[in-house]
Amino acid sequence: MEKYSQFRDRGSGIAPFFPIPSQSSGLHLPLHLFIFILRLPLFITVLIVYFLLLQWIPLGSLSKKALLWLILGVPGIWWVDLQIDGVKKGSLARHHALRLPQPGNIIASSFTSPIDSLYLAAIFDPIFTASYPATRQVHRISLWTAIMRAFRTPLVQPSLSAKMVDLRTLVRKHPNRIIVVFPECTTTNGRGILQFSPSLLSSPPGAKIFPISLRYSPSDITTPVPDSYGKFLWNLLSSPTHCIRVRIAECVYNAGGAQRPSSPVVKTIEKGGNSTANNGYSTNFFDNFSDQDTAPRKSGELVVDRDRSSSVSTTDEDEVMAGKKVQEKTAEALARLGRVKRVGLSVGDKVAFVEAWARRNARR
Repeated sequence: MEKYSQFRDRGSGIAPFFPIPSQSSGLHLPLHLFIFILRLPLFITVLIVYFLLLQWIPLGSLSKKALLWLILGVPGIWWVDLQIDGVKKGSLARHHALRLPQPGNIIASSFTSPIDSLYLAAIFDPIFTASYPATRQVHRISLWTAIMRAFRTPLVQPSLSAKMVDLRTLVRKHPNRIIVVFPECTTTNGRGILQFSPSLLSSPPGAKIFPISLRYSPSDITTPVPDSYGKFLWNLLSSPTHCIRVRIAECVYNAGGAQRPSSPVVKTIEKGGNSTANNGYSTNFFDNFSDQDTAPRKSGELVVDRDRSSSVSTTDEDEVMAGKKVQEKTAEALARLGRVKRVGLSVGDKVAFVEAWARRNARR
């Protein structure tokens, strides 16, 4: 029997990669089987019609959202329990512009199920991205790809064909769209928040980042284990109804996303001893010159302004610290919204878990 203790968080003992067992149907099995048989062909039909045909037709955002709600309605996802930080029930209309994501904002969402992407698309019509643990850049993906990523083995590195871009560029090119980021990079069972990808650090300065937690009741429609298509469809279509618990936190502002010069500042000594700064010189060849060298400089000679270079380094350190604060605040918000804890596991641990899980199934 494969040992899985290494895939539990050492501090809390939480195992975020284990599949959640389904409740036994018992005497209700004939009813669940009837509901499943009734819904399955209709569900497959609406998926095929939308993703192969209707999504390519310029129907408008409102029409596409209505069609996506139809897809959600077929398996009985009718109830949405929505709560927003700082907003009392019944007063959402007065705080709509401040408390909900707007075009140009970024959503940092939990990632537990294929329904996550479908629901976010039905509400916000956003641009979806894929994050990776070793880079700040993201890969823009379609809604269908975002859905299918919930069933796939996670990737530690992007593929060679992936067109990587930073969030700053996406926001600039699409100011009228919301950007969705899954900073955990892979799905979990919803019982813990994994370590984040650094992708949020590439968001533009002052950007609003909205943490959104999505949880489900029953919770067995999560897909922490790849290739669980059959189990997911059974749990989704055989249950009479499902409820989505949506929690939106107050936005987190990125104070460290501004671009900083990374090269040392080079000066040109002009006649008369005056110097002019040249920020376009990209080499650091002159960094080895002694600080004590005070010999007169000839006209046209290049020197490095060490004081300015050290100030740039200090600024970079401040930017890194500000970026870490953004990640910390976002992760803490997702954990609080989902009423779970942060764990010390990452997407790399998920890859190792999937390999161990596959070996276990191969022995059966």
